[in-house]
Amino acid sequence: MALSVMLRRVITMSKTQSQHSLTLRLLSSRVFIHNTIISNTNNNSIVENGGSVNSYRCFSSQASSVGGVGLPSYMRGAVFWEPNRPLIIEEFHMPRPKSGEILIKTKACGVCHSDLHLMKGDFSSYISPCVVGHEITGEVVEHGPFTDSKIVKRYPIGSHVVGAFIMPCGNCFFCSKGEDELCEDFSAYNRAKGTLFDGETRLFLRGSGKPIFMYCMGGLAEYCVVPAHALSILPNSLPYTDSAILGCAVFTAYGAMAHAAEVRPGDSVAVIGIGGVGSSCLQIARAFGASDIIAVDVQDEKLQKAKQFGATHTINAIQEDAIEKIREITGGRGVDIAVEALGKPQTFFQCTQSVRDGGKAVMVGLTQAGAMGEVDINHLVRRKIKVIGSYGAKPRQDLPKLVRLAETGILNISDAVSRKYKFEEAVQAFHDLDQGSIVGRAVIEIS
Repeated sequence: MALSVMLRRVITMSKTQSQHSLTLRLLSSRVFIHNTIISNTNNNSIVENGGSVNSYRCFSSQASSVGGVGLPSYMRGAVFWEPNRPLIIEEFHMPRPKSGEILIKTKACGVCHSDLHLMKGDFSSYISPCVVGHEITGEVVEHGPFTDSKIVKRYPIGSHVVGAFIMPCGNCFFCSKGEDELCEDFSAYNRAKGTLFDGETRLFLRGSGKPIFMYCMGGLAEYCVVPAHALSILPNSLPYTDSAILGCAVFTAYGAMAHAAEVRPGDSVAVIGIGGVGSSCLQIARAFGASDIIAVDVQDEKLQKAKQFGATHTINAIQEDAIEKIREITGGRGVDIAVEALGKPQTFFQCTQSVRDGGKAVMVGLTQAGAMGEVDINHLVRRKIKVIGSYGAKPRQDLPKLVRLAETGILNISDAVSRKYKFEEAVQAFHDLDQGSIVGRAVIEIS
């Protein structure tokens, strides 16, 4: 390390740092450092390739971030400012990852109803302003300081990745039991406060420096910071755009079918609501060997597409009584498993009434905060109906499986993506989603 002043180098072991890393104590109040990385103890800013500093700590190479070379100083992201106001693309300072986090150059981001619910004010408790987007693919460009070497090796700079909307901490009560979808820190920090697990956002506006919160990783942006446990390697054979849906639409469906419903070969399955998640439920039911696979929707175009994804029967709920038709198809019993993938009180009731005695009604769709679903209590009790909520899959164990299913062609992700938009067309994409004009899933291509 070349220094322009004389230093006395003292190696100490810091008891206050969990990493117990070696630090260099600089015994001069002001120094000039060349070709090293230094971190301000107050604002964590990074200075590279020379600079005048005051009261900085100088870390060993193990403590510095990995990658990040040649990155721009600024980026763009789509901000939700307040309900029923269109997204605005704003400029941000380049976000920086911290320990256990990875900076991704975002390539594609899915257009999901959860973001739309947020923008319409249905999630009244979620903090704003925030960058939306939670279904992403991209390229690894930087690892945060003190990130475990195994993570750095697993996700090398330049690797392609897909991110799940559930971002587990890996350490809480539920994560330690393998129940990533119930991660306490994800709920307490990201869902409740719009931050990552240290209680801080990674997003700051370029002009004012104003902090902007993060809906999940804030993926509708040119770069995003993602906790490593929410990622999986994406093989080069899978395109960025089509693969984005693995992180939410397919991921949510897999959690419902594999963990909540526990679909077995020969099961009869009804899926109510054939959007991005519902159509993925059909594909997974087929992959698991379900026999009768019934798609229920109100749009004939979606029902026609459902046959491509594995539906053996379709029901237009405007033209027919969905409950009665399901019973007719199944010989009067009802299905073994019904999945509600829309998020409406009416379809909640249809779901519970469509299953056979002892069957499972799995609820996936989100709705307006405070909405209530009705259920026939006596029917529920006497006929042992199981009502199960399902909120996604388990990122660490399931996301790599979904990548493999897509890679082998068991999951058809290319046909599942029906519309593609440019980053500058994000407002139009969510308008089209709100109008019901998107069949399947739409994806925004960012770079």
